[in-house]
Amino acid sequence: MNLNTLLANDNPHFTVFGVAIYYYAVIIVCGMILGIGVACLLFKRRNLPVDWVLDLVICVLPLAIIGARVFYCITDQVPISEWISGIRDGGLSIIGGVIGGAVGVAIFCILHKVNFLRIADCVVPALILGQGIGRWGNFFNREAFGGMTELPWRMRLWISGTYYIDVHPTFLYESLWNVAGLLLLCLAVDKVRRFDGENTCFYFLWYGIGRFWIEGLRTDSLYLFNWTFLGQPIRVSQALSLLLA
Repeated sequence: MNLNTLLANDNPHFTVFGVAIYYYAVIIVCGMILGIGVACLLFKRRNLPVDWVLDLVICVLPLAIIGARVFYCITDQVPISEWISGIRDGGLSIIGGVIGGAVGVAIFCILHKVNFLRIADCVVPALILGQGIGRWGNFFNREAFGGMTELPWRMRLWISGTYYIDVHPTFLYESLWNVAGLLLLCLAVDKVRRFDGENTCFYFLWYGIGRFWIEGLRTDSLYLFNWTFLGQPIRVSQALSLLLA
């Protein structure tokens, strides 16, 4: 059993009526709620009906969860029999969630007969905020960290009562990168926005560049089957991030 698997087996949680509620799940839900609030503000700024946001959530959320799970299971070669039964044991991919969510936005736009890119520009600030908050779930789970380092901002992981390692807090890197992207979107890009889709393009560029760099530091990446490039295994998220950028 590798270090990532060992640490992930002790995910912190509390119990409600006998059901384990993971802190990671609570943080993800908080990110969703705040993201929905941002989407409401942007819909109002664009003179779009704010009550459309609920319709949007109904279209996007289920497909985002399905996309996140399916993408992870395919890239991690999880047996089909465990795709549903093992979901509470972890295994969701944000990139798969973005893909599934984009399908949900497309369905919403077809139903409401509205321009896809106009709606997407309202969604991406909410998305990047949710991503920035959600990454802190990795901190509670002690996962999504990088290789060992002696940098002043290193994160200490206790393996036992007497043994620890210091690693790159890659969850923190991505969280800060996403928050910086949100500030740029809201304070600069959106204010000088010239066409529908400009916010969306900025999101793909910003997130793609940041994730490409940060993924290269992580020790728990999903790999693209057994494919290699220049003798090195291809990290799925890194390849897709480069494509997005």
